[in-house]
Amino acid sequence: MDRGMAAMAMSTMPMPWTGTDALLMLAMWVVMMVGMMLPSALPMILLYQQMLRKHLQAPRRQLALLLFCLTYLLVWSGFSLLATALQWGLERLALLSPQMRSDSQWLGGTLLLLAGAYQWLPGKAACLAHCRGPVLFLMSHWRPGIAGGWRMGLAHGLYCLGCCWALMGLLFLGGVMNLLWVAGIGAYVLLEKILPQGLGLARLAGLVLMAGGIAVLLE
Repeated sequence: MDRGMAAMAMSTMPMPWTGTDALLMLAMWVVMMVGMMLPSALPMILLYQQMLRKHLQAPRRQLALLLFCLTYLLVWSGFSLLATALQWGLERLALLSPQMRSDSQWLGGTLLLLAGAYQWLPGKAACLAHCRGPVLFLMSHWRPGIAGGWRMGLAHGLYCLGCCWALMGLLFLGGVMNLLWVAGIGAYVLLEKILPQGLGLARLAGLVLMAGGIAVLLE
């Protein structure tokens, strides 16, 4: 019986990550972030491409567009690195299930409250305003030439990150490997950015998330 109990305890202990494990997790996060954010970034990319046709000749035009996209992806790759480190830490604390989903009432409730409260902060509104208006963004942040591509891509990526980082934390609530959950968060992010009342939707979602967080903590 003692040996059986010890085996069960060992099976629930988190396994240490190897370097390969860390790289695979990072790659998974990068691919997931690209898949979730590309639909909402596409209008900005397409409009920037149209404007480049009036200001640059090929192949400089293609290079500026490439730098815009790569820098945008670099921002989310940096977030993916932080998310991978957070996942490692949560696993070491035994707060995640094997499905990479919150195994803690307190962690789940905190993630919901954090995401919900952020929906009401001025920083969220400011970042969402820049992400929702591609024309306004390009007019106010336009930088000429090839170098302008990476500078604008960096600015757009940071605004996009500022808009959505707290929502991405909810991936640990429903499961990082839960494709329906991932698709649902990605679809919601897209709706926030394209619907006329995107800020109102964000604040309504914030109330729902905070209510859910309180309910989870009081269970």
